[in-house]
Amino acid sequence: MPVVTIESVGQFAGQLVTIQGWLYNLREAGKLLFPIFRDGTGTIQGVVSAKENSGAFNALKGLTQESSCIVTGKVNPDARAPGGFELHISEIHVVQRVAESDPYPIQLKEHGPDFLLENRHLWMRTPRQAAILRIRAQAIHAARNYLDSQGYVLTDAPMFTPAACEGTTTLFEVEYFDEGKAYLTQSGQLYIEATAAALGKVYCFGPVFRAEKSKTRRHLTEFWMCEPEAAYAELADMMLLGENLVSHIVQDVIAHRPRELEAVGRDVSKLSAVRPPFPRISYDEAIAILQKSGKDVKWGDDFGGDEETVLSSQYDRPVMVHHYPTAIKAFYMQPDAERPDRALCFDMLAPEGYGEIIGGSQRIHDYDLLIRRIREHGLSEKSFQWYLDLRRYGSVPHSGFGLGIERTIAWICGTTHIREVIPFPRMLYRIYP
Repeated sequence: MPVVTIESVGQFAGQLVTIQGWLYNLREAGKLLFPIFRDGTGTIQGVVSAKENSGAFNALKGLTQESSCIVTGKVNPDARAPGGFELHISEIHVVQRVAESDPYPIQLKEHGPDFLLENRHLWMRTPRQAAILRIRAQAIHAARNYLDSQGYVLTDAPMFTPAACEGTTTLFEVEYFDEGKAYLTQSGQLYIEATAAALGKVYCFGPVFRAEKSKTRRHLTEFWMCEPEAAYAELADMMLLGENLVSHIVQDVIAHRPRELEAVGRDVSKLSAVRPPFPRISYDEAIAILQKSGKDVKWGDDFGGDEETVLSSQYDRPVMVHHYPTAIKAFYMQPDAERPDRALCFDMLAPEGYGEIIGGSQRIHDYDLLIRRIREHGLSEKSFQWYLDLRRYGSVPHSGFGLGIERTIAWICGTTHIREVIPFPRMLYRIYP
């Protein structure tokens, strides 16, 4: 008998197959047992009769949740069964039986969020959490495929850095041997500016760390970023790349993970509208919209979650807000030549209250301006000598952005909290398990 995945059983209708997995649930109806098995690719209902197969019936009867087992049976089409197929069980081998005295802690009932996070290593086995992780994998696959197809080369950035990238107040500090203090990276951007000067169009993909003391549903202290960077690219080029990348990710997930989107209860019709072009509004226009809606904001203020929600609620797809004030943005952002008080930058805000998923800009390429900005921000010139070298030797206009993977996936899945979309969330008050 072939060993198959539950996801592929439809290809073996009428045949005997073997599935390697775990018992998710067991229902008894007299002399019939209806187990539900999972194997990581999906779930399938089985059936076994005491009259027809007493050996398999007795092996299954009373079997505890999450016991691991190898099951053989005939695949029968059944419209009433989840997935449209049922396994008529002929043989079962229990690999490891969960003890009745120490049952699997996550039962088929409601649990509080703290309990589930304490048991995150087990919580992810549930169908909803497994579906989210498969959507995450698909979204990452789609992002990398799209950038690869556009000629971007994957280059890796270091996790340890000698200086801040996104502001000194959100750094995780560590002792680095005899070199003194080092920091966990806030972004790979500065380093892939160097690889962009070598290769033209590049991206990095990896974890970043922000010591931000925030407990909102949008924040993690460790999260993943996809960061493209291109030489001879300006702000408009990155805005175009951003909308095409996000649209591709969303449509790819719709095409390849419909079952998982259904499992998380996502309204796919809302995602189907996510196609270019995305609406674009200037920071000035955003301020006017917010003031009209009753928000107490003035020019020069940064936007928080409430303001982002108001702005994004105007549209059925992500909106790009561009030309923020230079004073509230990072030191490396190129000022607008016509209005130096505005930076050549943009944020992409996801609809439905999910907030910023992309932050990007054109980078300063003039040496004198960059060193002035480094000094204005109180940063160490010594730590940035290598970064200044990029402006000494063949500097060109260049641009890039960072796409937050977890916020993007939380929006695609429609989850209420970002912690659900990463296997092991790290938050202000959580580092276990």
